[in-house]
Amino acid sequence: MKIGIFDSGVGGLTVLKALREELPSVDFFYLGDTARVPYGGKSKETIQRYSLECAEFLLSFGIELLVVACNTASAYALELLRESLTIPVVGVVQPGVEQALKVSKTKRIGVIGTRGTVQSAVYQNLLKEQGAQPIAKACPLFVPLVEEGIINGKIAQSVVEYYLEELKGKVDTLILACTHYPLLKETIREYMGDVEIVDSAQAVAQEVKKLARNEGDGTLRLFFTDNSPNLSHLIKLILGEEQSYETIPVLCRL
Repeated sequence: MKIGIFDSGVGGLTVLKALREELPSVDFFYLGDTARVPYGGKSKETIQRYSLECAEFLLSFGIELLVVACNTASAYALELLRESLTIPVVGVVQPGVEQALKVSKTKRIGVIGTRGTVQSAVYQNLLKEQGAQPIAKACPLFVPLVEEGIINGKIAQSVVEYYLEELKGKVDTLILACTHYPLLKETIREYMGDVEIVDSAQAVAQEVKKLARNEGDGTLRLFFTDNSPNLSHLIKLILGEEQSYETIPVLCRL
C-alpha cells in the first residue's frame, strides 16, 4: 500500500516515524513544503491552495491514503481535500483531541499551535463540545526554532517561557497542535512541570492503522521544496537515522 504525507516543513516527520513503526511494510511518500513554511501565518485561501498542491504532487505516485500532518492545513483544508480527492484523508486534529480528553483529569486543556491553527478555533471547539475548558495560545516562533535546529538551550528555554507563562499551572494537559512542537517537548516539559503532553503522532498512527493495509516493500521517499542547511540534521534527529531526500521546485497550482 502507498501512503502520502505532507506537512509545511520537517515537523510531519514525527508523524511519519510513528506511522512507519505501526506499518513497516507500507510504502511512504513524504512532502515537506520547506520553501513556504510556516503555514500558520498564511490566509485560509493560501493554506487551502498549498494543501491542494501538496496533495496533487503526492497523488502522482499513486497513493491510496493521504495524511495531512500539518495542523494548520488540517484546520483549514481537511474538508476541502476530502471533497476534492477520491482517497481517504486523515488529519491530525481529531486524534489529538481524543487523546487529550482521555488523559486529562480536570478537563483543563491547553492548546498551543501556530496563529492559523489557534485562530481557526478547531481544537477549542472540539474540546468544548466534550465539556472541556481549553486555553489556546499561539506560539509562532516555535516553528522557526525547530527549523533552525534550536530545540534546547537558553534561547529555546526563553522562547518557551515567553509563550507558555500564562498556561503554566492552569492546565493539566497540553496539546502540541503543531507537528514541529514535539521537537521542543523536553524543553516544554521542563518548564510546564507535571502536565500530560499530547502530540498527535501516535494517535494519528493508530487511526491510519485502522484504514491501511500493511502491505508493500516498506520503501520511503522524502521530498522537500527547499534544501535548508539543517535539513539533513533534522531528518536524522527526528527519524533516528540518515535518509536520502529529493528537492523539488515550489509547487504551483494555476
